[in-house]
Amino acid sequence: MRVRTFELRLVALALTALWFLGALYVVLGYRPGGPIDGLVGVAAATPMAIALAAVFWPPVARSDRIFTVTVWLGLAAGLLLVPSIGGVLNQLLARGPQTLVPSLEAAYPWFLALLATSLFAGLGIARRTLGESAVRRARLVRGVVIGIVLATVTGSLFAGAAIANDLALRDQPALSSRFGPAGGDVQPPLCGDPLLTGTTADLDLHLSGDVDGRPAGAVSLAGERAGVDVRWTADVATDLDLGRFGIARVGTEAWTRGPRQGWTPAAPSVADDALIDQQVLTTALADGVRATAENRGVEFVEGARGRHCRVAVDGPTFVAAFPQVRWLVGDDTLRRWRGQLDYWVFTDGELGRVSGSVNGPAEAFGISGIQDTIRIELTATDRDTVRSIVKPVG
Repeated sequence: MRVRTFELRLVALALTALWFLGALYVVLGYRPGGPIDGLVGVAAATPMAIALAAVFWPPVARSDRIFTVTVWLGLAAGLLLVPSIGGVLNQLLARGPQTLVPSLEAAYPWFLALLATSLFAGLGIARRTLGESAVRRARLVRGVVIGIVLATVTGSLFAGAAIANDLALRDQPALSSRFGPAGGDVQPPLCGDPLLTGTTADLDLHLSGDVDGRPAGAVSLAGERAGVDVRWTADVATDLDLGRFGIARVGTEAWTRGPRQGWTPAAPSVADDALIDQQVLTTALADGVRATAENRGVEFVEGARGRHCRVAVDGPTFVAAFPQVRWLVGDDTLRRWRGQLDYWVFTDGELGRVSGSVNGPAEAFGISGIQDTIRIELTATDRDTVRSIVKPVG
């Protein structure tokens, strides 16, 4: 029994650490400006107390079968929790969405993890209150009841605080947002509805690669587009290229630039796949692809209401959507790669933000390892404002 108690306490400690990590991210990173930002952080820490109870009162069972089921219950809570924490971290680092509960699809993994943790702790609390000599069935029933009550109360506390804070933010209309229209009660189109790009846009694109978590290069691009006229520069730091590159097109004239070189004339077709947001829309986010997009709910992105959607994407489509990935992988088509793209459509029906990743066998970067990953973050802001692309000089 001592060995089993020790093993169950290790599982409970791991769950406590994971819940602490998730709460820490919320406490330090969730600052959208609502009236109860701090209360949301406190509510996020309450599941940690439930997991900690299982450290002091582990759900020990004499039966081998029940012990195995109990261990798997704790492990299931951890397996559900890890990707959920990663999703919240990415959301907070992006500093876009203001709500922590954007949709049922985003919230249910958290609740399942909370329910599993609560049941795990509830069985231990029931054993403590009833005693080891109590009938097994009575301990099981009480443990399940305690677990369901803990999960319901804790989940309601956190969801209530987060939603109340979100509603308060909605009542504070932003004067403006670079992502789109702010204020009002207009809802963004659905994920599968017709999607547009702005007639003009400020563009920022960041790509990064890694091999088993080790950095393998990065590309940082910034520029602007007006119709089919475009001009941008990209700082590239990869094993294949190093330096500043650029493409510009104004009317029937086009230019390119490379490291330690000025702008040189080029054929206008050089910019056909360099329109950034339009390129993504016509490839990875075409009408047929978005017909099966996952609706992740409506979020506020810097004051602008946007619908968060997600689609699956394969390697060749990713390369077609982001030709700049060639600076990372050369001529590799990423045929065996798979991933996903998250995109936000705002109340003007336009694409304003895209993020995601793809991964596959560790061979594209030419670095030994198991798995290669490429991550992207694209924003198209201040859309439809009057602007003109200036011809480069020198």
